[in-house]
Parts: sequence; structure tokens; C-alpha cells
Amino acid sequence: MPEVTCPGLSANWVNGWLAAVGATVLEPRIRLHWSRDATPVAVISSQDGDPVDALVPAWPSSAMLADLPVAENWPKAGTEHGVRLQRKVPVAALRARMRKARAHPFSWTLTSTMTDLCVDKAGNAGHAPFDPAGPGTTKWLHHRLTKAHAHVDPPGEWICRCLAGRGRRVEDNGLGFDQTRVGSQADKSGKWTDPVIEVLAFFGLALLPARGDGVDLRLSPSAELTVRQKGWLKPARAERHFFWPAWKQPLDRNGIDALLDAWKPEERRTWHRYGVHAAWKSVRFMRTSDADATRAYGARRL
Repeated sequence: MPEVTCPGLSANWVNGWLAAVGATVLEPRIRLHWSRDATPVAVISSQDGDPVDALVPAWPSSAMLADLPVAENWPKAGTEHGVRLQRKVPVAALRARMRKARAHPFSWTLTSTMTDLCVDKAGNAGHAPFDPAGPGTTKWLHHRLTKAHAHVDPPGEWICRCLAGRGRRVEDNGLGFDQTRVGSQADKSGKWTDPVIEVLAFFGLALLPARGDGVDLRLSPSAELTVRQKGWLKPARAERHFFWPAWKQPLDRNGIDALLDAWKPEERRTWHRYGVHAAWKSVRFMRTSDADATRAYGARRL
């Protein structure tokens, strides 16, 4: 089975890990495992030939992104509840969109970014950790996705450079949580991201659904409002972190999904059962002040 090692997708970079997983979502024939290097990198393969040759034609078109159920003005949404999905999404509007998108193959773009089981005092649905608010005029996640996607032309050249570790960065906030876009406190330059990584990482969210505890602050103002997303765990007396593994066996998206369900990061002695040879947890970017709206996740090896 042909394999391609991807130095541009390192496992210790949460966006790189999500991007590698996203490749298996975009192209179901692709299998993913991770090298045994000190810093593992993605290795993609396909029984049908070169996996990169399979990934390039699977790259989403602008029309495909416009047809994602999470799009602000989804063509199939109709006018019920005045459904327009921006940053603040009334829970009634989200539920209406979910009903319309139930049979859509990308309905996960709603359930992996928001949940109607966490409702704030204004009646808005809660957002997943991988759908963070952005600073200033930064808009909602689908808008960020389409901005990143617009840079990738022609996709074949951009994808090959990215996988080889020679990706081009553009001055853009990306999806809004890549730690590598953030400089030092003294660095006032713009945010630079790799648009190929950002687009692929968005599709990696397909395996990370968001849920809540059924809390509606309009009914229980003193309740705790917490959106839980797959992979985000909260050890005793600690803040919530995202935990992710690197594994040795080639897996498709369904295999990765099953591994993430079965793998327990706190039970290290059982990792070998699942082929896991390394793992990390997220480290939240420490804001410089309450007014700092920057969101980013670094990594700490377990």
C-alpha cells in the first residue's frame, strides 16, 4: 500500500493532528498512522494508489463549502426562525437548521461546532472549544473557513507543499486557535497561518461532536454552562484539556473514531492495546489581559 510521510503534519501540533485526521474525512480511501520519530509525523496511505493523488481531487470547492449546513446563509435552510448562522446563534435557529440538515452528509458541521444543550441567558447556543470567539472583527467559524480556503489556488501545489513541510503561510487568523500564529508579547505583527492546514483541520472536527448538560441559563441562571467536546477531558481539580494520540496502524476515519472512543489517556499501561505510542494534551494560551481576545492551544506531551 503506497505511503506518503508528511513532515508538515506533526502530531505535537493540534492543528496538524486535526488536519491529518481531516484528510481521512475528505477522502475516505485515505488511511492515517504516525511515524515513530521523536516527534511523530503523519503517514497517509491508500490501497488505490498515491494518497496525495486521491486527496487533491477531494479538496472542497467553494460551492461545497457554501452547501455546508453551518454556512450563514445555507441555501436549504428556508426562512424558518430567520435562520442565519453567525457568531451568536439563537437556540431555536440552531434546532431549525439541525432539523433541515439531518440527512445531509456534512450535518456534523453543526454538531461539532455548537450544541443546543447549552443555552446562555440571551437564548444563544453554546460553542465548542474548537469554535472559539475571535478578536475584533473576526467573524464566525464558517466565514473563517471560507477565507482560508480562498487562498488555496491551485490546491494541488498548495497541498503538496504543505504535506512536505514547506507550506505557505498567509496573514490570516485561520480557524482561530492555532498556537503557531501567535508571537511573543512584544511581537505586534499580524497572525500568519497555513490555509491548507486550517481547511483540513476544520474537516477533522467531524470526529469531535459537541454536547452539553442540558443547561439553559434562562431557566437556571446560577447553573454552570459547559460545552463538552469529544476528546476534551477534565481531570479532578484541573481545567479541561484536549487529549490526542499518535498510533502505529493505518486507520480510516471510522477506525480513528473508534480508537478515540476506546483510548483512555490516563491508563498509559493500556495504550499498546490500541497501537498508541505517544500522546499530548492541550495547553491554553495565557491571555495578557481580560481585553485580550486571543485564543490558541499549544501542546504538552504526556
